[in-house]
Amino acid sequence: MSLADKRCIPCRGGVPTLTREEITPYLEQLDDWQLSENASRIRREFTFPDFNTALTFVNHVGHLAEEMGHHPEICFGWGYASVEIWTHKIGGLHENDFVLAARIDRLPEV
Repeated sequence: MSLADKRCIPCRGGVPTLTREEITPYLEQLDDWQLSENASRIRREFTFPDFNTALTFVNHVGHLAEEMGHHPEICFGWGYASVEIWTHKIGGLHENDFVLAARIDRLPEV
């Protein structure tokens, strides 16, 4: 099953964060997501032809995040958006983060 076909499983904390070795296979399934230096977050920069397309993308990410119960950090402006994902309850990365990233990669504006 691909990452984008999975669902986020509620994380209640107390679970270990993924190691760099565990992260690598997940990253290989994503488009252009970058791992933070300390391996605790993933981030992707998106470019768009105008403000409205960026806004539409951000709104789609917001609806997806609400649906999945997993909320990324989003920054956007004219022609760009950046999305940063990690699991707040564990202070690092969990499979859920990669599921959300894969679903974002499938949004129509990407």
